Order: sequence, then structure tokens, then C-alpha cells
Amino acid sequence: MPAVELRHVTKSFGPRRVLDDLCLTVPRGRSLCILGRSGTGKSVTLKHLIGLVKPDSGRVFVEGEDITEMPIRDLARVRLRIGFLFQNAALFDSISVGENVAFPVRRHTRRAEAEIRAGAQQLLQRVGLGEEYDRMPAELSGGMQKRAGLARALALEPALLLADEPSAGLDPVTAAEIDALLVDLKHQSNTTLVVVTHNIPSARTIGDDLVFLHEGRVLAHGTAHELERSDSPLVREFMRSEGTG
Repeated sequence: MPAVELRHVTKSFGPRRVLDDLCLTVPRGRSLCILGRSGTGKSVTLKHLIGLVKPDSGRVFVEGEDITEMPIRDLARVRLRIGFLFQNAALFDSISVGENVAFPVRRHTRRAEAEIRAGAQQLLQRVGLGEEYDRMPAELSGGMQKRAGLARALALEPALLLADEPSAGLDPVTAAEIDALLVDLKHQSNTTLVVVTHNIPSARTIGDDLVFLHEGRVLAHGTAHELERSDSPLVREFMRSEGTG
């Protein structure tokens, strides 16, 4: 059973068709990087996978469950198995870094307070922020905020992690560190990754498979090596760009 499957998904906003009969399958424990120029439906695809957007037609499956028309209560249950790393980390600025990580556990479980705090501390340690529990998000660099966002996304031990431009705005060294954390996560926890990125070096590092979207459709799908030799000049040019988005 795939971790994620989109079957003939079409989505328009007003007169603009953003996704056009899109089909994607991500096996469990694999990592898929979604590439493409701006406005080609990459982030909208992620939003379908977490149920924030519903398709005009087609079906969306997460871990074998059809979430397309799922009632909100059942969708909330499915979302507990999904971690989401936002492009800007999206930390709550009024609570400490550690409390940001503890927040989903405190909200969705009945674990003891000491266990919640210890778990948050352990996750911060895992992403290299073990000394930052009591600092406020505004005191952290952009790269540190992204690490904290990743720790929070992992708080409920998700089977599936969705990441929207995880290296956006980061210097090459910090971007490579985030990439390494994501790869380690996949290997250590068998977590399925779906990552939207413009960063070609990151895509090569993270992605078992890459998909290139163009005008809401899959223009190319395969390994980085295969996309570099695509029949499409646009895909080949994109792969040569070494863009860091």
C-alpha cells in the first residue's frame, strides 16, 4: 500500500487550472521531491495531501485512506500521522522553542508533563538545538528556526512528513544540514517524505524519486540521473541550473 496516492487530481482556482489530471504515487519509506517552476502546483499538491484543499475531481489517498471527502473528525485523525514543515517554520512567537515542539503532544495526547518536556528536549537534541529549549523563536537564526520547525513536525512521530521549501532562504551550508536531517529521518524512522523544493542539490540529496510539474501535469518522473537526461529541454535546463531557490 502506498503512503500517498493522487489519482487524476484536477484543481482550479477561478479560471486558472493549477493541477490537471495529476497522478502521483509515493511508496512507504521513500522520499519524493516535487520540482517545477513557480506557479506549477507544487505547494497546492502538498495541501491536497493534508486535506487543506480538496480536488475538483480525482481522489487523494493517505496510507490507504481516501481523504477526498472525509469528514473533518476523521481527517483530523489522519493528520495526526502527518508532519508538516512549513517554508517559514511557522513557529508560535509567543512561546519558547521547546514549548513549540511540545505543543502538538500537549494538545493531542494525555502524556504526563515531564514526559512531554523530555520528549521535546530529545527532539531538539536530535536537530542540534539541545541547548535552546527556553529561547524564543525570534532569538534564533533562520536555519535554527527551520530546525525547530522540523522538531515540532516530528513531535507526534508521523509516518509521513511533508516539507515545503525546507531550504528556502538558507545559506548552502545550513541547507545541506537540513537535507542531512531529512535523509537521516527517512533512514532511522522509515518516514515517507514528500518535499517541494527549487533547490536542485537538495533534491539530489533527499529524493529517491523526483517529479517535475509543468502546467499542473507531470512532465518528468524518475531519479535525478534520469531527469538530467529527460527528453524535455525544460527539465534538463532546470536540472542543470543548480538553483538554490
